[in-house]
Amino acid sequence: MELAVTKRAPKSPNTLRREGVLPAVLYGRSQEATPIQVDRKVFEKLFHQAGESTVITLTGLTDKAGLPAGRQALIQEVATDPVTGVAIHADFYAIEKGQKVTVSVPFEFAGVAPAVKDLGGILTKVMHELEMEVEPGELPKHIVVDVTKLATLEDQIKVSDLVLPKSAKISIDADEVVAMISVAKEEVEEVAPMDITQIGDAVERGKKEEEGAEGAEGATPAAAAPKAKAPAKESKKE
Repeated sequence: MELAVTKRAPKSPNTLRREGVLPAVLYGRSQEATPIQVDRKVFEKLFHQAGESTVITLTGLTDKAGLPAGRQALIQEVATDPVTGVAIHADFYAIEKGQKVTVSVPFEFAGVAPAVKDLGGILTKVMHELEMEVEPGELPKHIVVDVTKLATLEDQIKVSDLVLPKSAKISIDADEVVAMISVAKEEVEEVAPMDITQIGDAVERGKKEEEGAEGAEGATPAAAAPKAKAPAKESKKE
């Protein structure tokens, strides 16, 4: 992949950004830090395809810029606007001829695990990238992890199972797990232990309430007072 760059114009970074230009810098082990610039839209398109683990060739550099033409480099870092997500600055790391580079290469998980499809397991991605020292010409954009090899709930994919470039050297153990199958655990609702003393108190209260109700039903109502008779009328003799 190629990217046309030029020496940075004597303008402020914000002015360049308003003009659609991305301020950048090129540096390396024997490369003095040099301010450069690139068309922002062209850069974003290339960065989307290449990422940070692909060697690109910087073109358009002239002797007046103090840079050799056709310089190989890696996109070391990209700063973006926190609101819009647009690139606002980029760092390029110049690679010398014969020099190996140390890069973290991302994994690309491919396929469907039979243990997930047929056995109800859960694919667990333990690692997402692998750091390696490798020759620039063999640097992969990503490392493919074939999860179709996970056929049982006990299967694992380790670093030793990956296909890496011949010149690649890694610092971690080859037995490190990259992906595995996990089994979902059923959640069991915990029931608080029963307090026997509370049961006894409840039974005692029930007995007292029952005895109180029976006593109320057996009580004899008070006798009604006899009604007073009206006095007899005296008969008058004529």
